Amino acid sequence: MTSSFDWFRLAWRTLYWAWIASEILLVLMTYTRRSGGEVKDQGSMRLLWVVIFASISLGTWFSATHEAEGAFGLMPGGPHAVRGVALAMLAFGLTLRWVAIYTLGRAFSVNVAIRDGQRVMRAGLFGYMRHPSYTGLLLCIAALGVRSGNWIGLAIIVAPTTAALLYRISVEEAALRTAFGEEYVAYSAETKRLIPGIY
Repeated sequence: MTSSFDWFRLAWRTLYWAWIASEILLVLMTYTRRSGGEVKDQGSMRLLWVVIFASISLGTWFSATHEAEGAFGLMPGGPHAVRGVALAMLAFGLTLRWVAIYTLGRAFSVNVAIRDGQRVMRAGLFGYMRHPSYTGLLLCIAALGVRSGNWIGLAIIVAPTTAALLYRISVEEAALRTAFGEEYVAYSAETKRLIPGIY
């Protein structure tokens, strides 16, 4: 008989590797070269993934060395509750990211680029926030921190990633303002970046 812990492990690994596989496929399928559009990435894609990898590695190491009962920074509720929250965050983050990317269609690119025929997207999630795929990505990253069960580990994973992502957003929005002018300025005034009604 499969225990609840085994069920969690199976569900987590399935979602985690689906996420990793999807990110690899996105790079292979949507990376825009100069022949396919106007590339204005300024190295933000490379910076973001280097920071994500380094932050996850350091945060996971810290949490692994501070997981004994009574260790500094442990989250309350016990391991099952914490892992359940992490699993829910990962599932929601993945759904948000995939729906946003599907909505963008051919306009989506892993590097900041303006493709021929691209328009300001206002459909679906983009009617509420300008970067729902990044919100989903942040939730996935935060889920790894929550799963570690340590507040300090969570902060080590999330804080640098958020800073790198905000830099990427600034690069992307500058490119979109240049490409679409007042249309994008008006859209920015109507929507928030990452969290509807908040930020």
